[in-house]
Amino acid sequence: MLIDVHAHFYQPAGARADWAERNASRLRAGEQIGITRHVASILGSWGRTSPTYFPSPADVTSGNDALLALMRAHPDRISGYVCVNPNYTGHALAEITRCLAAGMIGIKLAASRRANDPLLDPIGDAARRYGVPVLHHVWQHRRREWPGQEASDAAELAELAARHPLVPFILAHIGGGGDWAHSLRAIRDVANISVDLSGSGVDGSMLERCVDAVGVPRLLWGCDLTMCTGLAKLRHLEGLLSADDLERVRWRNAAAIFPAGSLAA
Repeated sequence: MLIDVHAHFYQPAGARADWAERNASRLRAGEQIGITRHVASILGSWGRTSPTYFPSPADVTSGNDALLALMRAHPDRISGYVCVNPNYTGHALAEITRCLAAGMIGIKLAASRRANDPLLDPIGDAARRYGVPVLHHVWQHRRREWPGQEASDAAELAELAARHPLVPFILAHIGGGGDWAHSLRAIRDVANISVDLSGSGVDGSMLERCVDAVGVPRLLWGCDLTMCTGLAKLRHLEGLLSADDLERVRWRNAAAIFPAGSLAA
């Protein structure tokens, strides 16, 4: 088994006219890589009718509906995170209830509110009640404000995780750019944060430092948008880890934090 814990698909209400082709190409690439399960999200309209990182409730629902349709079309290959904007608390909680009941298995937080903001606590409480992990978009060391988003870094995610110690959190795309070493220091001792290895960065010693900082049981393989870099990291892990540890990163660690049985091949 090989589980991509950080996948994205597109939808017809977004800005890309080739959305269906891109979704199909991701599945084809996944077959070539050997991915048995894409755990994915759709971020609203991807900025077409409301900002990507501050989606309107209507866009949130539209994106989640599109992902549910993909899950129904590919039940053995695609699982879903329910994407929410925590600034709309009532809508976010209703979407979590609706989409988890429909078969989604996790919660996706983008950059709609800083990770340590109390507005995220109702989301954390819901994740605990339903027994699902939270994947949080993270800038690897936020040094300034970014327009159109509430960018968070690992130190802020660590504050949220400390307030919700029974919830598994996933730090998104350690290879997504920025000072990943800062992130590893910030979460080293926060046991309920796992590191998602996705992102386009393939820096020298990155994977070795991840193993040293948080240990193999807290590492999750994924691609994000650039599947070629996910494959490059997988090949490097094959030479870095023992066979047993490689299986943990490929799928066993993910299976341990998502609902039991939800990631069966």
